[in-house]
Amino acid sequence: MLNASLRRSGGSYIMTIPLSYVEQNHLVAGSRLAIEILGDELKIKPQRARKSLAELLLATPAGPCRAEGWDEMAPAGGEL
Repeated sequence: MLNASLRRSGGSYIMTIPLSYVEQNHLVAGSRLAIEILGDELKIKPQRARKSLAELLLATPAGPCRAEGWDEMAPAGGEL
């Protein structure tokens, strides 16, 4: 288990994050972290940037993507 110390900075407290965690999660100064409070525990994990709609659309194939024989397949559940 790793240990960290708190330091006071103005009206806040600062905690150092071990270098091994920073490297493992490809973090840099200014990286966003998601923080969750669970009783007396503090859960911290990297907050990955969400892709914009434009980025998602750019990654979408241009032509129609259809499975061969899709229209001839029998129903598998309650589709109809």
